[in-house]
Amino acid sequence: MGRLIKAEFRKTLTLNTWWVLIIPLVLVAFWMSYGWGSATNDFVDYIGSGTAAEIAAAIGLDPGEFPVGLLAIAHGVNIAQLIPAIFGVFALAGEYRNKTITTTFLTAPNRVSALSAKMITYIVWGAMYGVLSFGVAALATLATVDGDRLPSGGQWLAALGGTILAYVLVTLFGIGVGAVLNKVTLAVILLLGYMLVLENVLVLLLWSTTDVLGGILPNGTANGIVGGIAADAFKLDSLNLPDNVDNMDKLGLQLAAGAPGVFSWWASALIFFAWTMVFFAGAWAANQRRDIT
Repeated sequence: MGRLIKAEFRKTLTLNTWWVLIIPLVLVAFWMSYGWGSATNDFVDYIGSGTAAEIAAAIGLDPGEFPVGLLAIAHGVNIAQLIPAIFGVFALAGEYRNKTITTTFLTAPNRVSALSAKMITYIVWGAMYGVLSFGVAALATLATVDGDRLPSGGQWLAALGGTILAYVLVTLFGIGVGAVLNKVTLAVILLLGYMLVLENVLVLLLWSTTDVLGGILPNGTANGIVGGIAADAFKLDSLNLPDNVDNMDKLGLQLAAGAPGVFSWWASALIFFAWTMVFFAGAWAANQRRDIT
């Protein structure tokens, strides 16, 4: 297994994909966090006035003590996590496109060993992307958020851990989507279209009917890992908000946390893990039967 993992790392490092994707990862994580960090003062002013102030008082929070820096980090890493998902698409679908999958399978004892080595390799890649994304988002947050509004030490660590977990899972999710569709271009287009547009439109359009879609669908649960940490800190997740909070007020507050409909960070992690395993298991099953000639 060690040799197979080493071969997978060599394979990914010989391609340009891993470093080319770092460019949009850094840009998105930095500028999204920078933009939201710059807006945190306005956010605190919003929370401290009007209907939002009444909600804050109802849940016993002082807006001046909100760790609003978490918002900047959550938005930055959540949008940037599409990058490792795209990277994951290339893991199997890219090999079929480049006709290297035959060598991969024939040089391994069996397909289970080959796929296990690939999974372990891409878990490491996902974790590395997560550390990089968090670091860039943290720098942008430090540059824009006042010191008394930055996360506490425990919240920094929680956000880092949540980012790494989310990036590992979205990388595996990308592998599953790419392998099931077996077409790189199609998988990337559908993945981006669904994550950026389709699911968000569904969540917003159906919010007045049901507010749980963001807490159970793939994009919402992926965002809800780090976004849920921010929501938990604000007590804005669906498990903490009092029943008398207006539905649209809940939407606005949870959108600010980057996780509309989120139940809690741990619930989001478990649900997205289930989504990841569904697609990854589908990819695993498909590649046990797929012809490589």
